[in-house]
Amino acid sequence: MSKELSVTVVEEPDTRVNIAGIALQNPVMTASGTFGYGEEYDSLFDLGQLGAIVVKAITSKPRLGNPPPRVVETAAGMLSSCGLQNVGVDRFINDKMPFLKKVGIPVIVNITGESVDEFAVLGARLSNTEGISALELNVSCPNVRQGGMVFGRDPAMVRQIVRAVKAESAIPVICKLTPNVTDIVEVAAAAADGGADAVSLINALLGLAIDVESGRPKLGNITGGLTGPAIKPVALRMVWEVARAVPVPVIGIGGITTEADALEFIMAGAAAVQVGTANFFRPKATVEIAEGIKRFMRRKGYKSLTELRGLAQ
Repeated sequence: MSKELSVTVVEEPDTRVNIAGIALQNPVMTASGTFGYGEEYDSLFDLGQLGAIVVKAITSKPRLGNPPPRVVETAAGMLSSCGLQNVGVDRFINDKMPFLKKVGIPVIVNITGESVDEFAVLGARLSNTEGISALELNVSCPNVRQGGMVFGRDPAMVRQIVRAVKAESAIPVICKLTPNVTDIVEVAAAAADGGADAVSLINALLGLAIDVESGRPKLGNITGGLTGPAIKPVALRMVWEVARAVPVPVIGIGGITTEADALEFIMAGAAAVQVGTANFFRPKATVEIAEGIKRFMRRKGYKSLTELRGLAQ
């Protein structure tokens, strides 16, 4: 007499998220400026395991960036001042996009300009490029003298830039916000009012390091952007505030190095997260964090990320 074997099927946690129509298999992306154009990490792990790749900022023309030294290690973080070095939009489309299209996950292109018109022209050009899922407007870089954080501090300018790009773009637009403001909620609200499909925050805090032997600043550009674990409490607080106040999805950034860090941002209200500085000292951090989130959900019995989102609100 045969006995029937019963098989228990364990349902895997659902880590999928959808941000303004962009379908991600998990909520973990790379942060612009820390992952190059993706190719640099291709030999280290399967990039197809990520939620999305956010490439470094692209400008209309190639940029050489700021003078060295560009990076200084700090307590629990680093100061950097690369100055948006990049290959320019033409080379990005012709030389970088063929590889990125093959990865098979959403590609988000960070763009920046020195005028509203430059943002709009870049938006139009890239939104019509096959393989790009969304644009991330960099109105928050602390390491340039024109554009960047100068724009991002002014809610009216943020609204204007978002509207200009939205008028030209056929794909979702994400606005990346600077923490170097009095009221982050006011700026986030302006971005949403301008038509942003999502906001991402925070970019780097403005900082300075001095060499006491020479009495001179350590960075060639004098000031730089502070990133890494040191800024996480500030970033988390700002994400928590913005998620409560704006009607669009929030992407959390700032000092995320472990799945617990990422989960804090999701519980604060973020729909997804970006991992930045951790890529420099632990190149597989992004996929490890994505796997860690799933392990946590399995251990705690969560079936979907929606059960976690905003839990701390």
